[in-house]
Amino acid sequence: MRAGDRPKAIYVFQSFSASRLASGGIEQLLVQPPNPLIALIGTIAIFLIVAYVESTRIELPLAHGMARGARGRYPIRLMYASNIPVILVAAVLANVSMFSLLFWQHPEWPLVGQNPILGAYPGANDYRVVNGQLQRTTPIGGLAYYFSNINGVQDWLLPLFNPLQYGVYLRGLQYWQVLVHLLVFLLVFIGGSVMFAKFWIMTTNMGPEDVARQIESSGMQIPGFRRDPRVLRRVLDRYIPVVAVISGASVGALAAGADMIGTVGNASGTGVLLSVGIMIQLYEAIGREQMMEMHPVLRQFFGATE
Repeated sequence: MRAGDRPKAIYVFQSFSASRLASGGIEQLLVQPPNPLIALIGTIAIFLIVAYVESTRIELPLAHGMARGARGRYPIRLMYASNIPVILVAAVLANVSMFSLLFWQHPEWPLVGQNPILGAYPGANDYRVVNGQLQRTTPIGGLAYYFSNINGVQDWLLPLFNPLQYGVYLRGLQYWQVLVHLLVFLLVFIGGSVMFAKFWIMTTNMGPEDVARQIESSGMQIPGFRRDPRVLRRVLDRYIPVVAVISGASVGALAAGADMIGTVGNASGTGVLLSVGIMIQLYEAIGREQMMEMHPVLRQFFGATE
C-alpha cells in the first residue's frame, strides 16, 4: 500500500523511527499539509459546536385563546437563520474570484483587463506554476487575493513560525499582507453572514411581524399578554432580531474558523456546516416520526407537544 492510499497518521507512525518522529515527525503529523491531524481535530470540534448550538433555543410559551388547556411552545433557535447566510457569502466570494480571473485573462478590456487592483494571477511561465506550487487560478494579489478563501493553517500560521520551510505558501507576498487577508476574510464572513441573516429572515416570513401574524392566525397567544398581533410583535422584537444577528455571526465565525484550521478532505467550512446541519435535521425528523408512534403519555414525558 502506498503512502497516499492510507491515512497520514498511520503512515507517519509506521514509517518514522522514534528519533525521526521526535525531530520533525510530530510537526508533520500535526500541522504539515496535506491532511494534518489538526484538520481532523478541527472538523470534530466544529461538528460538536454546531450540534450544541443547534440544540440551543428560546421557547416562548403559547396558549390557545379559546380551547382551555391547549398549550404549545414557539422555539426560537440560536441558529435561527440556519446555514443560509454562509452559503450566500460563499457565493459572493466565488463570484468575486470568477470575475477577477475573467478580467485577468482578457487584457484587451479597458480599465478592468489585467488590472492588478482587482486581482493578479501567476502566468504560465511562473516558476511556482512550473514547479507545481501554485495553480494559474490562484490569486496572488489585488482584491481577489484578499477576498479569497483561506485553506488551512499553511496559508497564514505556518509561514510565521517557519518561513524557510513554508514560505512558498505566502505566494511571494509579505506577511503583513497575509494578516490583512486574514482580517478581511474574517470581517467579510462574519459581517456578510450577519447582513444576509437579517435579509433572509425578512424575506422568508421569519421576522417578528410575520411570526406574530402566524401565531395570531393559529388562535394562540402568549399567556399573560393581550391577544393582539402588535403585542406579540413587541414581544418577538425582543428576541428575533437579536437572535438573527447572533445566528449570522455564529455561522460566519464557525465557517471561517473551519477554513482557517482546515478540515478533513480539504472541504470548505461552509460544506462542513451544511453536512452537520443536514445530519441534525435528519436526526430530528427521525425522532419526530418515532415520537408520533408513542403513547400520548410517553410523548408528554419526552417533551413532545401536541
